[in-house]
Amino acid sequence: MNRLRATLGLPFGRRALAVLLYALIAFPLALTGFVLTLVGLLVGGALSVTTLGLWLIAVTVRGALALGRLQRALARGLLGLDIEEPERRPGAGPLGWRRALLADRSGWRAVACALATPFTAVLGYVALVIGYVYGVLLTLHPVLEHWNYETERAADGTERRVSLEFFGFQVDSWPRWLIPVALGLLLLATAAWLLRQALAPHRSWIATLLGPDPADRRIRTLEETRAQAVDDAAATLRRIERDLHDGTQARLVALGMHLTMIRELIAAGAPADRLLTVVDTARGNAGQAIADLRHLVKGIHPPVLDQGLDTALATLAADSALPVELSADIAERPSPAVESIAYFCAAELLANATKHSGATRAGVTVTARDGLLRLSVRDDGRGGAVIGAGSGLTGLLARARTVDGTLACDSPPGGPTVVTVELPC
Repeated sequence: MNRLRATLGLPFGRRALAVLLYALIAFPLALTGFVLTLVGLLVGGALSVTTLGLWLIAVTVRGALALGRLQRALARGLLGLDIEEPERRPGAGPLGWRRALLADRSGWRAVACALATPFTAVLGYVALVIGYVYGVLLTLHPVLEHWNYETERAADGTERRVSLEFFGFQVDSWPRWLIPVALGLLLLATAAWLLRQALAPHRSWIATLLGPDPADRRIRTLEETRAQAVDDAAATLRRIERDLHDGTQARLVALGMHLTMIRELIAAGAPADRLLTVVDTARGNAGQAIADLRHLVKGIHPPVLDQGLDTALATLAADSALPVELSADIAERPSPAVESIAYFCAAELLANATKHSGATRAGVTVTARDGLLRLSVRDDGRGGAVIGAGSGLTGLLARARTVDGTLACDSPPGGPTVVTVELPC
């Protein structure tokens, strides 16, 4: 019952009334835009041999862009449909302004939207009339029955009143009134659903034509991911430099000093126990320097990845502080870059589960089939993880996007948390 109620919706609820208001506004607005755009293009095309024609076409394109901005605002405010505004390149000066408009792909997409939206918006108008207008009239038929009749003149000249008919039956008295009332209530109960379905092509059309061009969106994504990759590489280089300077370099300097001290002790004939103490200290510094270098190399590219991602994840799961259940099904081996990103995502997610979630168990599932690697990390912690707000998931999303990957997080309060990373192989 609740699912049916959620599907149909209340015919006069807040959301339904917003969609109803949108349907009332959308068709007249689209029809006005259609007429103005069509007239502007026809007159501008007829005068295109002159400068005035080009100016008129440019103004028409500019008007279509303004209409598109208004349609995006209405869709956002009444339908909850957030359409991103496309990028535009303004021109310098009047001639540059005209040239930019005539060459603007988003402007011509707005023109196409202005010419097509009346044919999609009218569907919502028809659904509005059927669901709401006829629904109300039929439901109130017993009250409006005095006006819902026609006068019919018989052959003998007499007049009789003919009321509303259903399948040849006049519904002019009780209990025949139940027929239009039941039909009207049915129309009202389904009016909100019917209106949403009728507006679906319109929503899809304006979202496609009034949003950013796919090529522009792709260029913007590539620019963002390139900048993120450059920043990530710079941060990695700074971390390596800092680790080398503060850790390994200091230990190697100390090792050199101890070797010099050993030489001086040997030359001075120092006792063996004192000499062995300095040798042990130097050996400890050398061992720690080697460990630091291994840790540094592992942070750049874990050597275990050379044996395959499944082996690397098995080693990662074995070293985790949480009990980790691993499931791997890698039919085709991804590229080294994708393997590295998947490994570091798994490592970061397991570390987050250990430190912040209060989890007692975790699971890692990885599959690689049909050109797509899917990594899923699940824990039974307290949940509440979100992408953004300074969380580590933002960095993982940025890393995944460098290879056109995605990251999704499902973490309701109380858990469990499931983070899924998808990367093209």
